[in-house]
Amino acid sequence: MIPVMTFDLLAQDGKARRGRISTPHGRIETPVFMPVGTQGSVKAVSPRELRELHAQIVLGNTYHLFVRPGMEVMRNFGGLHQFMSWDGPILTDSGGFQVFSLAKLRKITEEGVHFQNHLDGAPCFIGPETAMDIQATLGSDIAMAFDECPPHPCGHEYAAKSLALTLRWAERCRRWTESREQRPALFGIVQGSVFEDLRRESAEALTRMDFEGYAVGGVSVGESEQEMMEAVEWSEPWLPTHKPRYAMGLGTPPQMIELVARGIDMFDCVLPTRIARNGTAFTAAGTVNLKNAPFASERGPIEEGCECYACTDFSRGYLRHLIKAEEILGLRLISLHNLHFYIRLMERARAEIEAGTFQTFRREFVAGYKPQGET
Repeated sequence: MIPVMTFDLLAQDGKARRGRISTPHGRIETPVFMPVGTQGSVKAVSPRELRELHAQIVLGNTYHLFVRPGMEVMRNFGGLHQFMSWDGPILTDSGGFQVFSLAKLRKITEEGVHFQNHLDGAPCFIGPETAMDIQATLGSDIAMAFDECPPHPCGHEYAAKSLALTLRWAERCRRWTESREQRPALFGIVQGSVFEDLRRESAEALTRMDFEGYAVGGVSVGESEQEMMEAVEWSEPWLPTHKPRYAMGLGTPPQMIELVARGIDMFDCVLPTRIARNGTAFTAAGTVNLKNAPFASERGPIEEGCECYACTDFSRGYLRHLIKAEEILGLRLISLHNLHFYIRLMERARAEIEAGTFQTFRREFVAGYKPQGET
């Protein structure tokens, strides 16, 4: 098949990897944080602002965009890049997680999932081929194979049956790509819940299918942080070193650094914009809740030395006022700061890996980060 994406491994420090992904819409330097634009928009942030933040790639969501605005609208606009005015790479998830977490009255069959969507209860269907068709219509640079995300907790028997179905679906997604010249790069998703044998089985089976990249899914779904780390640790050794690895839906700043140390290249998470809407900002020392009264008279920025717009031009006192007054500008500025923090953290990780000093940076950063109000 014609290669639609390449990955170059440029440096390593332990298991931490410095790489470069090349796609039709541009290069992605890894490790990378990918802002989440579930419905074709990173909440409260414009594409121009994302470029100014040095965001390299954004996410779209297959399920949400399939339900609204729908594929007829998306075809009319020529895909998600044109629709949302973003000219960089786009990764879309398969919709599997949302089908299993949001949809009503779902019925899982070998063909796929019949469900009622969460907006109006209309009957819908998504299967492996449907998910691939949707992601191709969106114009994704990187698409995810359709999978079942098992609930947490679940027993070994359920997780094994779910994994077997996910692997059959993954094979169908892979076959979908074989006859198409114009297609997205396709990532397989490692599942297996909290069971080491299933994680290994999944990673080995997907590797044999030879995807362009691999994701670790079914994490951050209610399990403990230790179980989340173990799911990655059990998966990573069986994934090829010459393909990118993506931990889906993760995480806090220390979690991302710890997962970089475990060989993960790509991350996405809604936390930067989600907690911004509650007045909470990320800093290297931990989170800061700007709603708290002591900040009312503080003249300093969210974080000393930060070069984002919120920190160079505004005080903590002013931001607290905006949040307390429910002014939209407040959540926008904190969102910009939080995204800047996440993106710069990955830039720092890349530099430390290149310099061979990542392990020292990892220890110092994780030790210095004290969560204060993450929600």
